[in-house]
Amino acid sequence: MKVEIEDVLFWMDAIRNSKDRYRTLESFWKGQVRSKIWLSECLEKQIFHLDNTISIYGGWNGVLAGILFNSKISIKHITSVDIDPICEEIANTVNKNYEMSGRFKAVTADMCTYTLPADIVINTSCEHVTQEQYDQWLINQPDNALFVLQSNNYFTHTEHVRCSTDVKSFIEVSNLDVLFADKLDTSKYERYMIIGKKP
Repeated sequence: MKVEIEDVLFWMDAIRNSKDRYRTLESFWKGQVRSKIWLSECLEKQIFHLDNTISIYGGWNGVLAGILFNSKISIKHITSVDIDPICEEIANTVNKNYEMSGRFKAVTADMCTYTLPADIVINTSCEHVTQEQYDQWLINQPDNALFVLQSNNYFTHTEHVRCSTDVKSFIEVSNLDVLFADKLDTSKYERYMIIGKKP
């Protein structure tokens, strides 16, 4: 995957201008970036139409959106949703090229109560919400969307309340008809991914 140099420069701006540079840098760690590239490459194989609208829940600092914009996926618009208000400005800077052209927007909201129309719905923070919260989130999402979910077995992280032990257990709690499922080994944990549809 080739990344536009202008995008990289805005990524550096986001880190430099952040009030907590270390926390912002966390979203560019090897495991985080590799997990997002893996998602992008697997999603490319499932997409067959143009001008996709994408919602990313748990979008954090907008790095996944930036990677998707540099992929082969035809994208009309991405909305990145995160409950942390600090993330909105950072995510808009990371994706400044696309924000300025009206193709990207970062939103501060609770994923359990926020919804909007989308062709592709991504949730890379499944381990950060309880089963009850996840179920409510899924109910609120568009019925015909393609879903991409990620979780992990990083149980020792203090913010992780719903990790999975393996891909099978992740599938069991996700309540989707699965089209694709796999795992990615990182140095600290295994990341699991499901691509599927509502039953």
